[in-house]
Amino acid sequence: MTRVKLRAARVIAIGIVIISQVVVVGVAIGLPGCGVKSAPIPPEYAAPERILDLRAQADPGGIKLTWSRPTRYVGGHSMRDLSAFVIKRADGDGPMTALVNIPVTDRERFQLEEEFSYLDGETKMGNRYRYSVTAEAAGYHGDPSNEVEFTRIKPPAAPNPANFKLPTPSPLPTGTP
Repeated sequence: MTRVKLRAARVIAIGIVIISQVVVVGVAIGLPGCGVKSAPIPPEYAAPERILDLRAQADPGGIKLTWSRPTRYVGGHSMRDLSAFVIKRADGDGPMTALVNIPVTDRERFQLEEEFSYLDGETKMGNRYRYSVTAEAAGYHGDPSNEVEFTRIKPPAAPNPANFKLPTPSPLPTGTP
């Protein structure tokens, strides 16, 4: 009789192990995975869209560049992981070389920067420079932006209240009802 009880205990133990494994596998299959699941994106579509509005202007400290934040990948999906910008500069007609890498630090903020700027203070008065900007996201570089060309000039003076004159008003037309 003890032999029968021992054999029954083994069968029950094996049954419990099998049932627990089936339950674990069933639960694992039924639960969704972590993270966002979507179809894989080819690398050529994972790069940030090209910046098309790079602008340059005179500044007392050098040449000021401004551009808008790219919001989409080349493939058209909304971009959430913009990480940096690479600014390239060329002296005159020379080759473009990387000038600076600007990290994007607002990814975790509620309000994202819509426009970025950089002041190139390493320029000489009267010299001509060309610039382009490339966006980077998740290790992928977008295409270079539109190229801007700028000759450093002295910026116009700000209006001075001491010698500022209001324009002469013109008379109102007569004969209006």
